[in-house]
Amino acid sequence: MTRLNLFLLAILIVCALALITSQHKARKLYGELQKEAALSRKLDVEWGQLQLEQSTWAMHSRIETEATQKLNMQVPGPSRTQVILPHGERVAKPVSE
Repeated sequence: MTRLNLFLLAILIVCALALITSQHKARKLYGELQKEAALSRKLDVEWGQLQLEQSTWAMHSRIETEATQKLNMQVPGPSRTQVILPHGERVAKPVSE
């Protein structure tokens, strides 16, 4: 009978140690999960800021201002422009008066 009791005691100790180890791992993994969630939120904010910055840089008025001031570009006159449709057809120019 004492052998059975010692065997059950050993099994009980092994189970208790396994429970403690699994709880420790779970707490450790939960801490890592919280860190990753915070990093994800930070990256989402940064992504939003980058999208806003990209839309600001790509605004038509900003591009036109940069082209005229820094590159000395000019908008071509109507006599120098051609409109070409998707199938290669040209749009007829209006007759000048």
